[in-house]
Amino acid sequence: MTTTARRAGGRSARKAARAAALPDHMRPVRPGMSGGTYQPLTAEGMDRIHAAALDALEQIGLSEAPQSGIDAMCAIGAQLGDDGRIRFPRALVEDVLAAAARGITLCGRDPAHDLHLSGHKVHYGTAGAAVHVVDVETHEYRDSTLQDLHDAARIVDTLDNIHFLQRPMVARDILDNREMDLNTVYACVSGTTKHIGTSITEPAFVPDILEMLYTMAGGEDAFRARPFVSNSNCFVVPPMKFATESCEVMEGCIRGGMPVLLLSAGQAGATAPASIAGAIVQAVAECLAGLVYVHAISPGHPAIFGTWPFVSDLRTGAMSIGSGEQALLTAGCAQMHRYYDLPGGAAAGAADSKLPDMQAGWEQATSNVMAGLAGLNMVYEAAGMHASLLGFCLESLIIGDDLIGQALRCVRGIEVTEDSVSVDVIRQTCMGGPGHFLGSDQTLSLMQTDYIYPALGDRTSPKEWVEKGRPNLVAGAKARKEQILSQPSAARLPPDIDAALRARFAIHL
Repeated sequence: MTTTARRAGGRSARKAARAAALPDHMRPVRPGMSGGTYQPLTAEGMDRIHAAALDALEQIGLSEAPQSGIDAMCAIGAQLGDDGRIRFPRALVEDVLAAAARGITLCGRDPAHDLHLSGHKVHYGTAGAAVHVVDVETHEYRDSTLQDLHDAARIVDTLDNIHFLQRPMVARDILDNREMDLNTVYACVSGTTKHIGTSITEPAFVPDILEMLYTMAGGEDAFRARPFVSNSNCFVVPPMKFATESCEVMEGCIRGGMPVLLLSAGQAGATAPASIAGAIVQAVAECLAGLVYVHAISPGHPAIFGTWPFVSDLRTGAMSIGSGEQALLTAGCAQMHRYYDLPGGAAAGAADSKLPDMQAGWEQATSNVMAGLAGLNMVYEAAGMHASLLGFCLESLIIGDDLIGQALRCVRGIEVTEDSVSVDVIRQTCMGGPGHFLGSDQTLSLMQTDYIYPALGDRTSPKEWVEKGRPNLVAGAKARKEQILSQPSAARLPPDIDAALRARFAIHL
């Protein structure tokens, strides 16, 4: 190979390589990459957490289950005490763990977006129940609306590194809870073909939600075969109490064919122990109880082990979701999911900062990277969330796509092969070659497959930055938001299905 040939391909070849689309399997980052290299818990530590969780279930148990849940769980071996608490013998929990669903798939309306949850496969997405939207120009918070939710879904549909949409905010312009739940589903499904998670306010609303989903899917059998919406269910009120109505919702969703997220969201120092290990113990115990509950209703039903504890600032009691302690807590939970070989999810990537600023950047990056390195299957609240879950920002969602791309590159790690150690390339470059690697075949071949480039992040020199008009990250995100939302939704429902839904339900969008 001649030096001239390498140089002839220099800048123009690199630009052509950058412009060429790669097949999914060759992209530098993609959904479902395997993490698991970061392990803050030792093997002994995980054993102790497991034993402590079993102690808590056997000796303390949970209170306030609905009668239907009490009957179902006691029928398979749980024990109802005179104090009204349900306790779970060790043998029952171990039996349920052995029979639990593993290797589950969360379907998208488009099969290209299916999420395969097993091992250390990592997926990032949104979540939450923010009640405000952040206006990046005025720096003000306003009530979130159904249109905001639909816009978030449409944006998520275009972002490569946001792999699923769990409802990130509440449509506060719809006062009736039933209509809010139905319109939440409609706004999300008509905005993205990726997998969607949503909550349901009351048990009585479940049949209507299922009817809507069956209509969208083209029939009940079609939805049951590929359920593209799952139920995010806060089935417990920490510490160690079942949430009665949410449990009844969960029962209906299970019977209707929806996967469930068993979400335990204690707050360390408030509704969970202040110690990080203790918060994990309580979350694990509560989710194990939830797993028994699911098994009692429908053995082997797909359920995500949602140990989702948060952290308090112990000076004030306020949530500190952007803290290093939160990042550690989430990574430890991810390890416990792998300990049980269960599909799991937890929160990372949210910020205490009120705006997409430097504080938000470090808060979002730290926990997203650590969650991915720990091999968390479902990283919830990974982009767009501010103000300790009270505010959602559409521009921050777009910036988060860049941030998560970098996090996924860390998850991918370093491949060491005979080719990648590059001795031959070093030899050719140093012995009669150009003395640099800029135009080498290896550099060109790895530009797109091993390196990821930010869509908005600026890597120019100060001189180039000035010549380009001093581009601002948030302004760039706002421009991209407006460009995305100027186009019709690519996920909109077929006209006949949309008409049927509008005839049956009060669709506000």
